[in-house]
Amino acid sequence: MKTYEHPEIESIPLEKAMHALSDSSRMVIMRALLAHGELACNELPVEIAKATLSHHMGVLREAGLIVTRVEGTKCLNAVRKEAFDLQFPGLLELIRTCV
Repeated sequence: MKTYEHPEIESIPLEKAMHALSDSSRMVIMRALLAHGELACNELPVEIAKATLSHHMGVLREAGLIVTRVEGTKCLNAVRKEAFDLQFPGLLELIRTCV
């Protein structure tokens, strides 16, 4: 079974989170997760290669923005809303509302 590393949110500097959000595909992923709660990678509204999607998910995970859990053969992803809102108040709402 695959496992994922998730950094402590307190150890994430704002610069790392902002870098993770600097890519348009990652912003689409974040908005989809914020809108739907939890999605598998194949449910995300991006049309990119599987390896590219894996890279983007890794960047978001390493920046503390998302958490990935394994359920059977699926890897389900969700935004770490509560923790991230405590660390960077208002940033997730900005992601949700800005176009």
